[in-house]
Amino acid sequence: MAKKMGLVINTKRCVGCKTCTVACKMENNVAAGLARIRVLDGHQQEVFEKPTGTYPNLKLEFVPIPCQHCEEPPCVPVCPTGASKKREDGIVYVEKEECIGCGACLAVCPYNARQMDNEAKKVEKCSFCMHRLEENKAPMCVYCCPARAITYGDLNDSNSEVAKLVSSKPVQQIKADQGTKPAVYYILP
Repeated sequence: MAKKMGLVINTKRCVGCKTCTVACKMENNVAAGLARIRVLDGHQQEVFEKPTGTYPNLKLEFVPIPCQHCEEPPCVPVCPTGASKKREDGIVYVEKEECIGCGACLAVCPYNARQMDNEAKKVEKCSFCMHRLEENKAPMCVYCCPARAITYGDLNDSNSEVAKLVSSKPVQQIKADQGTKPAVYYILP
């Protein structure tokens, strides 16, 4: 069976520190103002001073949102140049040299996981740190997360930690009703 790379993000462990966002920006030279992995609060915003709930039952929630590396990515077929691609192992990425910055892929991504680098006129998105995987290293967001909230691996390998988490924990996929079959699973509070 072919590899299917994926992530499990344990939101019970995420403290909203944005280390994943910063580490990814540094590793991948992401332009100022853009993020390949956003961390949202309980209001689906990148603002962290507003808890959800009613006093005295307040809580803070944090949900890291990278590209979902969909099995059926809507971004790939709409790309007029073929710059948006999907590898055999399920990783969805952008070949920057082929990207013309038309934004077609941004419009169809239900996760808002793509952003336009207006200066470079290229699309930015999570590449699952493919260059690190080739060196048998974890994606930078996984490697740097101080709470160890992000786990990666082959979802088709029943011995991998991600496959074990998906099969043993109550996990959810964001916007699973969109039919994209995301490869990112969430353990929610």
